[in-house]
Amino acid sequence: MSENSGFTHFDAAGRAVMVDVSDKAETERLATARGRVVMKAETLALIQAGQMGKGDVLGVARLAGIMAAKRTPDLIPLCHPLALTKVTVDLTCLPEDNAVEIEATAKLKGRTGVEMEALTAVSVAALTLYDMCKAVDKGMVIADIRLIAKDGGKSGPFRAETP
Repeated sequence: MSENSGFTHFDAAGRAVMVDVSDKAETERLATARGRVVMKAETLALIQAGQMGKGDVLGVARLAGIMAAKRTPDLIPLCHPLALTKVTVDLTCLPEDNAVEIEATAKLKGRTGVEMEALTAVSVAALTLYDMCKAVDKGMVIADIRLIAKDGGKSGPFRAETP
């Protein structure tokens, strides 16, 4: 199935498999993902003022995202365990949108890409932000999580079109 369908995580019989990357060359690989958490203006104001009851919301979400990137193969069944060399997670308050934008970048020198690690970092940072603020705003929306860029590997660079 994988040779004809383009889906690399299935064998010829359609069974899920972990991709064999042993013959791939080690190259520098980088991926960046982005997402946002949309909330009430009052919730964002509390975050910006550092007045959320659970503490430094943005700092805890940043740390959670970094930790999650390192644990991606524990969460996504067919992901390879990777020796990440760098993970960054940046959270930016956007008052004009009543949102916090989350951007994560994962990097390594290896045989497989780091897209899933960047996406996992954004997802878990967003979930952590939600968890820390849900007492005052259960209506928050986690949105627009997507890969925005990648470099390295056989498929070459990727840049998402701006929405």
